[in-house]
Amino acid sequence: MGAARSSGPPEGRHYGMDWLRVGAFGLLILYHVGMYFVPWDWHVKVAHPDPHAAILMLATNSWRLALLFVVSGYASAALFARQPSPGSFARSRSTRLLVPLAFAVIVVIPPQPWIELTVKHGYTGSFGHFWLHDYFRFGTLEGIILPTWQHLWFVVYLWAYSMVLALLLLLPAGPRARIARVCESALSGPAILALPILLLALKALVLFPGTDETHALVDDWAAHAVYFPCFLFGVLLRGSPALWAAIRRWWRHAAVLAVAGYAVVAAIAYLHPGSTPPGDTLTALFRGARAVQGWAAIVALIGVADRWLNRDAPVRGTLTEAVFPLYIAHQTIIIVVGWWLLPFGLPNLAAFAVLVATTAAGSWLFYVAGRSVPWLRPLIGLGAKEKGRPEGRPSPTAQ
Repeated sequence: MGAARSSGPPEGRHYGMDWLRVGAFGLLILYHVGMYFVPWDWHVKVAHPDPHAAILMLATNSWRLALLFVVSGYASAALFARQPSPGSFARSRSTRLLVPLAFAVIVVIPPQPWIELTVKHGYTGSFGHFWLHDYFRFGTLEGIILPTWQHLWFVVYLWAYSMVLALLLLLPAGPRARIARVCESALSGPAILALPILLLALKALVLFPGTDETHALVDDWAAHAVYFPCFLFGVLLRGSPALWAAIRRWWRHAAVLAVAGYAVVAAIAYLHPGSTPPGDTLTALFRGARAVQGWAAIVALIGVADRWLNRDAPVRGTLTEAVFPLYIAHQTIIIVVGWWLLPFGLPNLAAFAVLVATTAAGSWLFYVAGRSVPWLRPLIGLGAKEKGRPEGRPSPTAQ
């Protein structure tokens, strides 16, 4: 795609943000494939994880989820603009997010904990026995909460943030506009980089040092401290010429900072692979560099999307619609295929190629099959198909 600067009002559709959303979710799928090969805790692993592969994963680890919340906040602002009221927005988001979440928890996700229990804890029951007798226990089994939402914690958080946004939108227009102006002023110029990096460093070094995310919603303050502000930033970005101007001015600087931050992170990870402790000073430097890398990469990617990707293409509509169904299906496919591959002892590169190919094909089949059946569409995160709309072309509310 050639260069294309954004034109028109910021409230109009920004195709670059659509492409960024598609790319962010595609990257997430590759990241989850990578989790099969690194020493970090995950549901199923190769026999010999590669600690150096984790260095590649660190290239996106600090910003991949925050970026998803930024683009989701941007999409949520676009959706609200098409709703008559905050209540209508809340009802629409609840239907669009909670229905596929429930379907996935009941039907799509169960193979994941069954395989983890089988591989890690010696569970001997069949999948049918597990699903009928153990999965819906509403308790724990070998420390695993059942039933579980697994990777769809993102959907739960997005729904929760959307409900908070609906409450904020109940404020009168005047106070809302003043709050937006204060935020825009705080993030104008180089502060578009400096202030969020400072806040991320404060979170990592002072407020929640070394605190892992739980993805359990109610006790996950270390995650909420990052993801909710990112979501609100995306909401604000959609209608803010000031923020777009700051991004267009500073995204190249952000790209340099992101690369520099990753260089520090990668160097420390290389010198201290696996669980080797780097010491307090290097740990603090590692966390600070991740804060720089994390936000700078987001600003740089938004700038790239604005500069080079803000144009439509025939495939965009299909990919935009497919994002949610692919997200629902991908991790179960990775875990099932990864578990099936274990006895073969394939080299890691060969196993990676098989996992990428099967996950892409299986996830796409899940989307194509589901979009063709009217009663399945809401279960996989798609809206009702409008008469006369071509297959794969999203409805106006498909975000």
